[in-house]
Amino acid sequence: MRLNQIKDNPGSRKARVRIGRGIGSGMGKMGGRGGKGQSARSGVRLGGFEGGQMPLHRRLPKRGFNKIDRKEWNAINLGDLQGAIDTKRIDATKPIDIASLVEAGVIRRPLDGLRILGEGELKAKISVTANHATAKAKAEIEKAGGTINLIVPKVLKADVEKAAKTAAKRAKTAPKKAAASEE
Repeated sequence: MRLNQIKDNPGSRKARVRIGRGIGSGMGKMGGRGGKGQSARSGVRLGGFEGGQMPLHRRLPKRGFNKIDRKEWNAINLGDLQGAIDTKRIDATKPIDIASLVEAGVIRRPLDGLRILGEGELKAKISVTANHATAKAKAEIEKAGGTINLIVPKVLKADVEKAAKTAAKRAKTAPKKAAASEE
C-alpha cells in the first residue's frame, strides 16, 4: 500500500447538493422551493401563522418562571476539594474561599458565590468560607476537624419592611380563611 493509493470507503463522502445550478443538477429551475409566492422568496415569515387559526405556540399554556435576579453559584463537592488538596493545588492550612479556588484553578470564575456539596470524602482539616453548604457537607467538614464560615447575605431595609407587610396581611386574612373553611 502506498500513500497515493489511500482513499475513503465508497459512500463515506457525499457531495453536497448545489441548489439552483441548472436542470442537469436535478435541483435547478426553482431550486426545491416550489412555485411562485412568498415561500419562493428569501426572508419568509410564515413560521407561526396558521391561516387565522390560533397558532400552536399560543394554544399551549405558559410554563415556568425565569427569575430576573437569579444567582448562579459555583458548586463544589468535598471530594473535589480533597482531590485539589491531594494534588497540592490548594494548601489545607490556609483558609479556603472562592478567590483561592479561582487562583488554584479548581473553579473558572467567581460567579455569584460558592456552594459546598457533600459528595465525596474529606480527610483534611480545612477552614472554608462559602455562601451555602449542605447539611452533609457541614457535618463532614466538622467531622474532619475543620470549620465552615457561611457568608450571611446582606438584608436590605426595604426587604424587611416588605416581609413585615406580607406577614401583617397574612395575619389579617387568616381568620377569614379559617371561618370560611369551617362553614
